[in-house]
Amino acid sequence: MTIQWFPGHMTRAKRQIEEKLKLIDVVFELLDARIPQSSRNPMVDEITSTKPRLVLLNKADLADADQTAEWSRYFRSQGLATHAIDANAGSGVKELASKAKELLQEKIQKQIDKGMKPRPIRALIVGIPNVGKSTLINRLAGRNIAVTGDRPGVTKGQQWIRFGGELELLDTPGILWPKFDDPVAGFRLAATGAIKEDVLHLDEVACFVLKVLVENYGSALSERYGLEGLPSELPDMQAAIQVLESIGKRRGCIVSGGHVDYEKAATLLLRDLRSGKLGRMTLESPEETNK
Repeated sequence: MTIQWFPGHMTRAKRQIEEKLKLIDVVFELLDARIPQSSRNPMVDEITSTKPRLVLLNKADLADADQTAEWSRYFRSQGLATHAIDANAGSGVKELASKAKELLQEKIQKQIDKGMKPRPIRALIVGIPNVGKSTLINRLAGRNIAVTGDRPGVTKGQQWIRFGGELELLDTPGILWPKFDDPVAGFRLAATGAIKEDVLHLDEVACFVLKVLVENYGSALSERYGLEGLPSELPDMQAAIQVLESIGKRRGCIVSGGHVDYEKAATLLLRDLRSGKLGRMTLESPEETNK
């Protein structure tokens, strides 16, 4: 599966970021804690150049806590500072200004030594669609000043937003790279809702999710849908379809003739995953990244 989805506003956003970069002190790279590597935009390294960067693992409340700790260690081994947050509830958000100060400590001290009063830190927030940028901004501001939505591509323009006297943040539209050469990364992004649902097949995405969940969170899956005799792994697509069929039967996803409505069952599964009803789950590990 090769997904191509690169709306025009994303092309403009890339150009606008490059133009604003000279005004930026630090970059906040917002990732989905459930798929940290797959939700990284390869263009960010190129666009942000040598600017100090803080990797924010958002939606940590939905991710496996042990895996989030593993990912934090992984990114630190790559020389990147990390911080886990839940922008929706506000967990970890108040610490962002102090985290930015830590990254800019040397620069701030030089300003102080010259007798200058440090100005508010200017931060650029970047991330793929639907990773929670607008939610984070609203949480920082304490009011709804950025448009949010449960679908990718909501933010269309840029805006500078001041938070107290310490931090100024530049919001940008979510940027996805033009295509996904790694089909597995594409499935992960689709599973978490980063890709519009009209560019993929829900049943295929659901089967991918089931394979991961059966191998890593089988007991939670069985408990949620009342499944019995769930195997420890799903060797092929047909095995995944059988599990999806069982879920459909248990949840009444039936069409005329008594057949399972696979699309409805897939929608149900993905909705439960994205909302956290299946529990805290992470769909990839640092070990897979290093393979």
